[in-house]
Amino acid sequence: MNEAHLRGLCKRFWGLYIMQALRLEVWGYTNEAHLRGLCKRFWSLYIMQVTEKQYYSPEEYLAREDAAEYKSEYIDGEIIPLNGKSTNHNQIAGNFSAALNFAFKTQDYEVFMSDVRLWIPQARIYTYPNVMIVAGELEYFNNRTDTITNPKIIIEVSSDSSEGYDREGKFEFYRTIPSFEEYLLIDQTKIYVEQYSKTGNKRWSFREYDVEDEAIALASVQFEISLEDVYNKVKFAAVTEGESADAT
Repeated sequence: MNEAHLRGLCKRFWGLYIMQALRLEVWGYTNEAHLRGLCKRFWSLYIMQVTEKQYYSPEEYLAREDAAEYKSEYIDGEIIPLNGKSTNHNQIAGNFSAALNFAFKTQDYEVFMSDVRLWIPQARIYTYPNVMIVAGELEYFNNRTDTITNPKIIIEVSSDSSEGYDREGKFEFYRTIPSFEEYLLIDQTKIYVEQYSKTGNKRWSFREYDVEDEAIALASVQFEISLEDVYNKVKFAAVTEGESADAT
């Protein structure tokens, strides 16, 4: 059960409790023992909701996702709502995507942003990477044009809260994809980029970029972008504590 769902259930439980308490006051039943009993009753209802079905099949997830107003990830049976992104996050992903689309205009590469879903079969994960680059023909999962399986390069814009998961958890899952060869992790709070490039079976090289560097050169395709262009119009002071709660 994810934290957002638990918070929602807590609010629902508390709302039901307050409603009953107010009704009791109207009816004249305001003794403390009775209110405690009601509290226990609704806490039991809350626990029942928490312990109800927590795992979903991929098919159930897709059905819910098709009808949902907001996107969620699917991680081996669990559905996790995606938080909103900061303006810096959006700007960086847009800057990189625009540069890639311009550079690949006449080449056999396609660039997708976070509206296209990725299915990772070995990890049983559906997720929405910030930017994906596909070489050659797209491989759709079950003929769904909103879900692909063969990215060559994945780019994620990290926040303070997602940095560890982006670097370790996601990267581990992405490495199970046969076509995957390069991973960029871009910091939205300062000028800093990590680059992981596949050099052989189970072998990856690492490079980092900061204010001392001028440009990022991809290893698996011919492409270079300046750090100035990556961070164009990004205002570091705009990243607040609330915005650092991006999950992906």
